[in-house]
Amino acid sequence: MTSHDVREAVTLVATVLNEERSLPAFLRSLAEQTVHPAEILIVDGGSTDLTVELLKGWEPACGCRVRVLELAGAGISRGRNHAIDSAAHSRIVVTDAGTVLRPDWFAELTAPWVADPEAVVAGFFEPTGDGFWSRVIAIVTTPTRSEIDPVRFLPSSRSVAFPRAAWRAAGGYPEWLDYCEDLVFDLELRRARGPFVFASGAVVAWAGRESLAQFAKQYYRYARGDGKAGLFRRRHLLRYGAYLYAAVAVVASGWFVVLGAIGFVGYLAKPWRRVWARRQMLPGAQLAGALAAAPVVVVVGDVSKMAGYPAGRALRRRTRRAA
Repeated sequence: MTSHDVREAVTLVATVLNEERSLPAFLRSLAEQTVHPAEILIVDGGSTDLTVELLKGWEPACGCRVRVLELAGAGISRGRNHAIDSAAHSRIVVTDAGTVLRPDWFAELTAPWVADPEAVVAGFFEPTGDGFWSRVIAIVTTPTRSEIDPVRFLPSSRSVAFPRAAWRAAGGYPEWLDYCEDLVFDLELRRARGPFVFASGAVVAWAGRESLAQFAKQYYRYARGDGKAGLFRRRHLLRYGAYLYAAVAVVASGWFVVLGAIGFVGYLAKPWRRVWARRQMLPGAQLAGALAAAPVVVVVGDVSKMAGYPAGRALRRRTRRAA
């Protein structure tokens, strides 16, 4: 298969819901790709702003076929499944309308199909953000490439590609989940087709939430999704144990405090390394501010997860009883 054949056999899909603010940058980045898909198919879940009007008025110079499907009330999983099922082509690229794609993103993500048309491909993502908190939250929560094990890496659906047959074999995106759906889909896709091919150059930029309150709500929902899906039980239990020890250390003295302080500093080593590795994104005093804010982001995220996980487990139990 040649690179031209790849382009002619690909549908790019995305879902949107009230993306009026972020959509123009996403569409510009899509139009500026060095290689384009044959078809772009976007499902709107019932936007009440100008999202649909912007999409229907968009005519990219690349000549790609653009289709906008309206599916009011559809969540992300249902929207993606509907788009993939409706796609004109057998190879699917998935991204998120809240991102900005690097110009060579599509070319890099589909390049592995030249050698193996049945490959499932994982792209990568990098942090961005206009405001201080948006940028710092994205930096602290996004792994650097040096942290990635290409064999074990599971991609966000901001940047992933697979044959439609693989999507079917994995059972599609899980419509019973409102969060954590792409991770569950990744695990099923890997079971069905083996490890992802890691296309490290297929990069999208994503921004964090604009405030700590919005971030807390997001991470609560992520952890609720983990609980509902029955994922990462050990990881969540270790988090409860670590914070229980920290609570004891606060009211204790002696070695409890010393060991707790050492452990917390060690725990923060990774987020601090992420901030330092991306210090070019933080001009002037923002670097010092980001290093100081990193522990706040970590603690807010952890507390939100600890609240969300048992809520998800309760939902899981109720769902099982209802079944």
